[in-house]
Parts: sequence; C-alpha cells; structure tokens
Amino acid sequence: MSKTQLPFVPYKGIRYPKADMLNRSREFYQAMDKRRTLRDFSDKPIPREVIENIVMTASTAPSGAHKQPWTFCVVSNPEIKKQIREAAEKEEYENYNGRMSPEWIEDLQPFGTDWHKPFLETAPYLIVVFKKAYDVVGGEKRKNYYVGESVGLACGFLLAAIHNVGLVALTHTPSPMNFLCEILERPENERPFLLIPIGYPAQEAMVPDIRRKEARDVLVWYNSPDEERA
Repeated sequence: MSKTQLPFVPYKGIRYPKADMLNRSREFYQAMDKRRTLRDFSDKPIPREVIENIVMTASTAPSGAHKQPWTFCVVSNPEIKKQIREAAEKEEYENYNGRMSPEWIEDLQPFGTDWHKPFLETAPYLIVVFKKAYDVVGGEKRKNYYVGESVGLACGFLLAAIHNVGLVALTHTPSPMNFLCEILERPENERPFLLIPIGYPAQEAMVPDIRRKEARDVLVWYNSPDEERA
C-alpha cells in the first residue's frame, strides 16, 4: 500500500426497506417537482444559521480528487448588493442590446425577462459561487480536477437545500461576471460560476405556467434480461 494513501474507515450507510425506499423516492421527487425559479423576492430576513447549513450541505457534494474547488460568498450588505446589481445590469443591458442572438432573445420572451435585475437588492442574501481553478498551498499552485463538473454538482445540492427549507432562488448568470471578482475582492485563482439570490417569495410572486419534460423524454432504460422477464 502506498505510504501516501489515505486511511480507509468502514462505511456506515442508511438502508431502508424497499417499501420505504419507494415512498421516500416518490416523496422527494414530488417535493422537488414543486421547486421553481423566482424573480420576485421578499426582503424578509432569514436566520444566518439556515444560510450556513444550506451552504455546508452544498459543500458535501462530490468533487474531483476531493479537492472541493468552490467558495460560497454570502452577501447581505446592502451597499455591496447595490454594487453587484449595478454591475450586473450594465452587462445585461449589453447582452439584451446586441450580445445575445435573436434566437436567444426569442427563447427568453415567454419568461418576460429583461436587463433590469431589482431582485439583486431585494433578496436578503446573494450567494455568489466561485470555482477555484487551482489551489495555492505553501505558495505553490496545485491543480484541481473536473472543476466545472464539481462546482456544478455543489450548486445542484445548494438549490435542493434551499428548496428543502421553503426558500426560493434564481440561478443568475450575467455574462461576463468578472465584476464579481472585483467587487468581492476574490483571489486570482477564483472564477465566478453562479450568482444566486435567495429568500422568501414575494407575497404576489408569479411564475410562468410551464411543464417539465416527462420521464419518456429524459429517461432511457437499458434493462437486464432478468428485468425483462420480471
């Protein structure tokens, strides 16, 4: 065994009877199917510990070589939120007025979006997710692996955790997002990945009447012979 290999410990997982597995899978799917992206937030405060637990849930996500190449910057300071909104709206104005293709603009029209982003100030918290292109250990650069995939997984965990506590979020990606590095004074090895307002839905919040794809549209089975005969 390599001298640098990590010690291994017994895995103590949770096992459920088949009936419980079925019920839990169905209930979790039904709960997550109620998740929606919102742009209308309440400014009602959220306990800080709730936000920390949500972020730490996201940080349980798998990552390449367990490098955990992410940083979650949580912003509640009104002045910083204002700076982020102004910078994001500047980039979004350019996007809606020349950068985005006509097809992209057409695809967004049913959702009623434009370059105005008031939710960046209304939402009590902004979670800015950064991906770490590399780590710095003892002044030396150390490579991270599958950074985009790892951070994407963590963001999926984050959205599920947000929904789990009855809050709503928006995955906002103003492009380019370099202004987030400058405003938040992040180190050279970090790149912005997602800007996520989080909060309670506004009292009169509305969402588009849309439907998710059915199982037949997203799921392809490759059954074993035993399953075919069952």
